[in-house]
Amino acid sequence: MAEYQQSIRTAGGVRTAEIDEGLRAHMNKVYATMSVGTLITFAAAWAIAGLATTTDPSNAVAQIGADTYLTSLGQAIYMSPLRWVIMLAPLAFVFFGFGAAMNRLSAAGVQTTFYAFAALMGLSLSSIFIVYTGFSIAQVFLITSISFAGLSLWGYTTKKDISGWGSFLIMGVIGLIVASLANLWFQSPAIMFAVSILGVLIFAGLTAYDTQKIKNDYIQHAMVADQEWLGKAAIMGALNLYLDFINMFMFLLQLLGNRE
Repeated sequence: MAEYQQSIRTAGGVRTAEIDEGLRAHMNKVYATMSVGTLITFAAAWAIAGLATTTDPSNAVAQIGADTYLTSLGQAIYMSPLRWVIMLAPLAFVFFGFGAAMNRLSAAGVQTTFYAFAALMGLSLSSIFIVYTGFSIAQVFLITSISFAGLSLWGYTTKKDISGWGSFLIMGVIGLIVASLANLWFQSPAIMFAVSILGVLIFAGLTAYDTQKIKNDYIQHAMVADQEWLGKAAIMGALNLYLDFINMFMFLLQLLGNRE
């Protein structure tokens, strides 16, 4: 009987060790996928901004600075009605594209979809390289990275259950979207400042919340060992953290960035 109890404890310990090892691998994949997506976004944004602007007046269609001009591509994506499609396309992609990808595609297909979305987000954000100085973009990116790392680490290690934050944070995100769209017409600096402050706080909370949720979801499903689900779950976790990072960066840039 004693030998039987010992074997149960030993098996339980081995299983716990396997889950811990799997969790580490799962989180590494989440952070690696998110990092690649973030690099794709900023590389695409920088490249598109370079193609959309020029310092040669003979190849320009509009002047936007002392020595900066828009090319025909820049006029199309920043000054024509196409800019509304570009601005709202990532939002539509998140709400509709990823649901279909999760149901129909393999884990590799979902990952490819995520990287395509990251490139689309780069197109949507490319104007920051025209509006803000390169130094302030790099500075805010560093601040966001440090803040994100600390918040995500806290969400991963804390023993406090923060799952109750979810509904309040999602309502906050919906409020931010409505206020941001409304301010496209009002153009109120006060509204923009308030939205930026609340945006930083909401996505800081979501960073910790999403990290803990990714961890807890893995532990709950690890016993089943569904590798296809785990692969897709890692990519969806990367998407959630990617959106937290990008949004926190954008709101901090509006608060701290120096304009050209």
